[in-house]
Amino acid sequence: MTAPVPSLHLSAKSPPDPSPKRSRGRPRKTEEERDDGNRRHELITAAARLFRDQGFDATSTRDIAAAVGMHSGSPFYHFKSKDALLYAVMEEGMHAAIARQARALLGTELESVDAGTVPAAEAPLMHLRRLIRAHFGTLLGPGNDFVPVMLYERRSLNPAQRASLAQLQVDYESAWTPVLEALHASGRLHAPVKLSRLLILGALNWSVQWFDSQKEASLDELTDAALALFFKES
Repeated sequence: MTAPVPSLHLSAKSPPDPSPKRSRGRPRKTEEERDDGNRRHELITAAARLFRDQGFDATSTRDIAAAVGMHSGSPFYHFKSKDALLYAVMEEGMHAAIARQARALLGTELESVDAGTVPAAEAPLMHLRRLIRAHFGTLLGPGNDFVPVMLYERRSLNPAQRASLAQLQVDYESAWTPVLEALHASGRLHAPVKLSRLLILGALNWSVQWFDSQKEASLDELTDAALALFFKES
């Protein structure tokens, strides 16, 4: 009987795979892609300032590109059109305002009313003061160019953009309702809550037309004056 031939494949080594190995994870970003977020923010900031100073219709993409040191066609790498950039100015501004307001209200939560730091009866007024101060910071502080743009250039948005922006405004103003309701329940606020919210915000918003940080009061003093105008001390 012929002896069996030993199998060779158990001991033989497989030839090396000549194909290059693929790196794991996402492909490495180009320098332009890595800087995309920064450039986008620069464009939004510059556009907000120019839209405020010159108006949307009178501002060209060439103006915006020049303001950030780009070639005239480069903004279209980040935004499809000047209209899209206008909406981004308003959207980013509203998100920043919502975040600022949330931080202000978080500060009131950290001041423990239960521990006696603030009398429970005064808590709603303290919350309102934080809301007013945060609102003035959005209206009159650094990076406030989006506010006049939103007030006067909304007509240039398409219906879908206006609807989206309106929802952001609802989200922003919704934080005021429970505070005003608490003041109404305590007798500190006599007017209907919804009308009070609209009237207070309308009065505060008008400050962008006349306030001059070089000539007028500080934002804290402005907040105190607004609070004294709307509510009497208990």
